[in-house]
Amino acid sequence: MAGRAPARLAIVDSVPWEQFLYPEFELYAAAFREHGVDCVIRAPEELRFGPGGLADANGRIDLVYNRLTDFALEEASHADLRQAYLAGSVALTPHPRAHALFADKRNLTVLGDPDLLEGFGVDADSTTLLAQVIPPTFEVVPGNRDALWAARNSYFFKPAAGFGSRGSYRGDKLTKRTWESMASATYIAQTFAPPSMRIVHGGQSLKADVRCFASEAGVLLFAARLYQGQTTNMRTPGGGFAAVLTTPLIDE
Repeated sequence: MAGRAPARLAIVDSVPWEQFLYPEFELYAAAFREHGVDCVIRAPEELRFGPGGLADANGRIDLVYNRLTDFALEEASHADLRQAYLAGSVALTPHPRAHALFADKRNLTVLGDPDLLEGFGVDADSTTLLAQVIPPTFEVVPGNRDALWAARNSYFFKPAAGFGSRGSYRGDKLTKRTWESMASATYIAQTFAPPSMRIVHGGQSLKADVRCFASEAGVLLFAARLYQGQTTNMRTPGGGFAAVLTTPLIDE
């Protein structure tokens, strides 16, 4: 794959035709085909890894846009995709290493710890900025479970490899039964930061937060999530994603 464009690309998700964003998969597949790249939509069970690389029933696949939420590709149905990735025979985006480096929530315990960052040699300005924007975060381990339970109202608990707020709990809503069940998974506890509020459509109040989409080239765009309850459900009237307009700073 190095140095050449993929000839065939697969968008891969579990039961893709049942996914909420399946129409978007179709749009992107059509866009790739218009630019001369064959693109198919596949479930992981439709892929096989062999001497010729990763393939489906119609031929070799050079690149996989990975929408699976098994980020380490540990499930049995993802074995062929995992083997192809480890063998370097397919470009996989995103891949397990990327998730471990950038999306595992345990990283927040490091990025939000000024003393630890200072020990790593991170400059003071960066350390101060990170401390300002990352609420204090701790990995939930046997040694601190009792203390975190006692102070649970001050925390939001999230699975380290979670997504879409699944398995996440506000401490003040957490039951003892659920807390005990969480001991079998890896969790982080993050100091609760209340969302901002926005008044829309006839005085309706919605919670709001802003997401920044960025790459090595810099910030690409900002988008706001508007919601009620704990998470964005894309069905609350007036809720969902909203554009955020920005203006350049003007020096006086």
